[in-house]
Amino acid sequence: MSAPAPRSPAERCRAQIAAILGAWGMAAAPAAATAEIMTWTDLCGIDSHGISLLPFYDMIRRKGQLDLRASPRLQRDNGPTALIDARCGLGHPAALQAMQLALGKAAAHGIGAVGVCNSHHFGAAGYYAALAPERGMIGLVTSSARTVAVVPTFAAEPVLGTNPIAFAAPGGRNPPILLDMATSVVAANKVRVYAGKGEPIPPGWVVDGEGRAVTDSAEALRYAMERPEGGLNPIGGTREMGSHKGYGLALMAQILAATLTGGSFSPSRPPAAPDNIGHFFLALDPAAFRPLADFTADLDAVVDTLHAARPADPERKVLVAGDPERAAHAERSANGIPLPEALRRQIRDIAEAAGVAYLLAEQ
Repeated sequence: MSAPAPRSPAERCRAQIAAILGAWGMAAAPAAATAEIMTWTDLCGIDSHGISLLPFYDMIRRKGQLDLRASPRLQRDNGPTALIDARCGLGHPAALQAMQLALGKAAAHGIGAVGVCNSHHFGAAGYYAALAPERGMIGLVTSSARTVAVVPTFAAEPVLGTNPIAFAAPGGRNPPILLDMATSVVAANKVRVYAGKGEPIPPGWVVDGEGRAVTDSAEALRYAMERPEGGLNPIGGTREMGSHKGYGLALMAQILAATLTGGSFSPSRPPAAPDNIGHFFLALDPAAFRPLADFTADLDAVVDTLHAARPADPERKVLVAGDPERAAHAERSANGIPLPEALRRQIRDIAEAAGVAYLLAEQ
C-alpha cells in the first residue's frame, strides 16, 4: 500500500489557487470565488474536481481555449428564467452567478431557472446545489461536458460526457441532503486521480472497444480521455445492471444544460470551436408549496428513518446523500487536504511559470 499523501491546510490551497488564477489574468473577486469553490470541493473529499484541475486549466489556457479575463454577461432575463453567457471563461464564476440569480428568482416567484452557455468546466456541481438549502430552498444543477467519454448502452464508442447532476434540499434538525453525481459510473477525473497514484481501478468503471473491463488506471485513462473506442460506462455499468438508466440521465442532463441553453453537443463540435459547455440551475422555494417548517419536518422524518434502518454490516451505518462529504469536510478542515507528490510538483511548476510563490511546501 502506498504511503498517505502529505497534507496542506485548506487556507494554503485556497491562497495558492487564487494566486495562480490571478497571475493568469482572472480578476481578484472571481479568482477568490473560484478558489473557494475548488477548495470546498477538496475539503469534501472530491479530489477529482478541486486543486488537481489546475494543470488541466493551464493546458486549455495555453491552447487559447480559455479566457481567464472573461466576465459573464446576462443575456436574457424573463421573470423566473434567465440565460448567462460565460464568454469562454472558466465556469465557476458564471455558475456561481447563475445559482445566486436562480435563488433570487425563486424567492420572488417560487421557482427560478437559469442557464449558462459558452462556459468551461465549473468544478463540482454539488457546490452550487448546496447554496440552495442555505436559503431554505431546493436546488438542482446539471451540466454538459467538454470531454466525450461515456459509452451509451450497446455502443462501442463514447458519445456523451459525464454530465453531472446535483440536488440539495434543506433539513430542519438534520443537515441538508446533498446529492452530487456523475451520470457515468465515475467522473473521468477520478480515473485521472487513480492514474496519478498508479493504483488500479475497479472493474466496471471503464471498458475497451469490445466492452471488456479495463482495470489498469493508465490504460483506462487513455480509453476515457484519448482513444476513439471504449470509455466510461454509464451508471449501472452493464445493460443487465441498468446502464440504460445512467445513459438516460446523461441525456437528460445534456438536454437541460446544453440543448436548452444553446451549449454544444461535444461530439458535433468542430475541433477548433470553443468548448461552449452549458449549465442549468433550478431553485425551488418549498414555501411556495407549503410552510417551510412542515417541509423540513417531513424531510427530517425521512432522514431519521433512513439513518435508523438496520445496516447489513453493523460497522457501517446507513447514510444519506451528503453525509460522506460532511465527514470528509470536518476531517480535512482539521488535518489538511492530502496532495500527492506528483500533483505538488505539477502545481509548483505552474506557480513558478506564473511567477507566484509556491505555497504548498511541507512544513
